[in-house]
Amino acid sequence: MRSVVTFILLAFAATGGVRFAAAAITTDVLKVERRKPLTANIGVVSVGLDTYWKQCPGLYDDMVKKEDAFVRMVGGRTSSSAAAREDTRSPALKIHRFGISDNPQKAASLVPAMKAADLDLLFVDMVTYATSSTFAPFVRELKCPIVLVALQPDARLDYEHATIYRQLYNDDLCSVPEFTGVAIRYGRPVADVIIGQLGNREEGTGKREQGAAEEIRQWCAVACVLHDLRRARIGLMGHVLEAMYDMQVDPTAVSRTFGCHVALCEPDEIMPFYRTPDSAAVDEMKKRILEFFDTPDPVSDPWTEKLTDHDLDVAAKAAVALEKFIEKRNLDGFAYYYEGEPGSLTRELVTNFIVGNSLLTAAGFPMCGEFDLKNCIAMMIFDRLDIGGSFAEFHPIDFERGTVLVGHDGPHHLNIAAKKPVLRSLKKYHGKPGSGAGVEFNIKEGPITMMSLGLKADGSFKFIVAEGESLAGPIPPTGNTNTHGRFKPDVCTFLRRWSLEGPTHHFALGVGHHAAELKKLGRALGIETVVVTEDR
Repeated sequence: MRSVVTFILLAFAATGGVRFAAAAITTDVLKVERRKPLTANIGVVSVGLDTYWKQCPGLYDDMVKKEDAFVRMVGGRTSSSAAAREDTRSPALKIHRFGISDNPQKAASLVPAMKAADLDLLFVDMVTYATSSTFAPFVRELKCPIVLVALQPDARLDYEHATIYRQLYNDDLCSVPEFTGVAIRYGRPVADVIIGQLGNREEGTGKREQGAAEEIRQWCAVACVLHDLRRARIGLMGHVLEAMYDMQVDPTAVSRTFGCHVALCEPDEIMPFYRTPDSAAVDEMKKRILEFFDTPDPVSDPWTEKLTDHDLDVAAKAAVALEKFIEKRNLDGFAYYYEGEPGSLTRELVTNFIVGNSLLTAAGFPMCGEFDLKNCIAMMIFDRLDIGGSFAEFHPIDFERGTVLVGHDGPHHLNIAAKKPVLRSLKKYHGKPGSGAGVEFNIKEGPITMMSLGLKADGSFKFIVAEGESLAGPIPPTGNTNTHGRFKPDVCTFLRRWSLEGPTHHFALGVGHHAAELKKLGRALGIETVVVTEDR
């Protein structure tokens, strides 16, 4: 029987540094507490036609009730209510309700409040027919993605007893083509249209409501990604690992596309924290590392050995220094590669970030080696979707299992580990200078998703996505993370299709199947998205 382990990582007293914590769990894996909350500003506006309110007494009140039902489907905290309603689900959304836009003047008057709300997503609830003038100002003035939602209350009209009132009550779809056509003419196509049935939250109405609810959930998850991407500060330090042409990227293009700021950093900014370490913080970090990781004896690789006291000390000092640096520069992520002079303290520091990187990545701060800024963005996207986001590439194929090993020498999202991760001392890092502790684990069995952020010849970005399955199986005891990935239709066809789409050789790796959310995110950002595992 597994024992319950409570693992708490305390804040650094001197600096207020990054805090890690893990709740009591009943497995061998300790979970790093998320420090970057999942949140987004979601706007909800309904549309109708004011002419109807005089013609059909009571219809306006029914439209408000329909909007109430839609907001309950979205969840979150409603900014317009006196007592904010807390939803038990993650993420903690903040919903801004703007009422019913039912004529051109009302639509224009709502725009300033929408801009002030700094929306990450706007849902337009098509409660009944509305003219496109009640919607056009939002398309013209707002930068956030706009999703039209047409959720009809009744499964069908009661044809024998039908009335104009009841038709208008169910006319959610009627003006959708008008709205999408006008949006295209404005040069701002809507991000999506959700069509389904609106049901009671408790009782439900079957598959039509469930399908719409899942689409709404996915768009809210995308909003959380957009919320953090356009506010993020991503540190970039050093240079590309020489000759890796696919790593090169223009920070301005990254900022233009995703909204984040790329903060240029120097190794010397981290060095003071390493050269003069906080002894108490380092000792505490050592204890945390030894509780969090297994440190087994070596198996077959002569480059590995049981974690040495020296490598533990260096990893702990580097992790503490990295924490203090991230706090000082107010960074949300970090991509780097630097070598330093052989035998120097700088080389010791910059080649031993792997343990600290993995802890930070699992806490919501994606950390990316080999200067891969693009993959740092991909890892942040996965983290904000709450599906992990390990730094990965392809390793050898297992033709007998029909799988390919996916992994890397660090960093990794520890919260998607199948079991307690391992630390090994590596006498040398393959293909890179330096030596020290390496992180090794395989990820949870079950569905997985991966995404590479490629660059096209015109300089625009491309999402290359695959859904597969993580299988149980032996992994090489080399101090690197690996997992057996199976992808349709077969391993060779999959790898050929993936490669021909022009990916970076790195990708973000997460748990669950999430191509649907990634395609939505691509639409929101204007990025081509290809899912290579979809039927062709």
